Amino acid sequence: MKIGFIGLGNMASAMIGGMLKAGEVEPADLIGSDKSEQMRAAASENFRMEVLEDNGQVAEKADILFLAVKPIFFPDIMDDIRGKIKKEAVIVSIAAGQTVQNIEDGLQNKDAQIIRLMPNTPALVGEGCTAICNNANVTKEELETVKKLLQTFGKAEEIPERLFDAFIGISGSSPAYVFMFIEAMADAAVNAGMPRNQAYTFASQAVLGSAKMVLETGKHPGELKDMVCSPGGTTIAAVKVLEETGFRASVIDAVDVCVEKSRNL
Repeated sequence: MKIGFIGLGNMASAMIGGMLKAGEVEPADLIGSDKSEQMRAAASENFRMEVLEDNGQVAEKADILFLAVKPIFFPDIMDDIRGKIKKEAVIVSIAAGQTVQNIEDGLQNKDAQIIRLMPNTPALVGEGCTAICNNANVTKEELETVKKLLQTFGKAEEIPERLFDAFIGISGSSPAYVFMFIEAMADAAVNAGMPRNQAYTFASQAVLGSAKMVLETGKHPGELKDMVCSPGGTTIAAVKVLEETGFRASVIDAVDVCVEKSRNL
């Protein structure tokens, strides 16, 4: 099985790296293209994969074809690959805002097997979260094959396409909010006298460990919060300030704006 990538940027590199590290594919199974000579050279050197300049040639060879490009380049990519994709190939898109219907229309092929993804940047460290939906032409076996590849760099969950905008708000874009939270906590620790590198380590590990508790215990986040808040203690005093300053409302408003922006792309 030949797996193709059109676009060899950060997200594609994270995906390829995860697949190789997990042993799901070998370098000989991979083929890719990118408009940037630098990206092509990096992929060839780092992954020992076949790299071409022509997007159409990649489309002709791939059994699973990942379209890992920014939305602005999507129309040009459609022109490059239209009519060149194998009849039985599965097309997998990670382009934001490009619906399954958009891809079908761009390919001018209602029979194409199309899967739409929305990964997030923690895929770069093997802890990504990817939303998946597909059209009716994709078989259960094809979907499972793609999911297995996606799970090499994090979690992958099927959701209805109508929920993709909500997913972007709470997962696709949310690493930025979390980074801001970590930075703010570290700044406070620095203000209290802690060296900055140590402050980043402690703040980051606290976020990582807290997220893992939610995922692995199955407990409600509110219950886990209550476990930390001793009566009259330091934590409940801090929580009181967060509530007074609208912490939760700010997060909800930010996600709402993100979701609405995604809907209007």
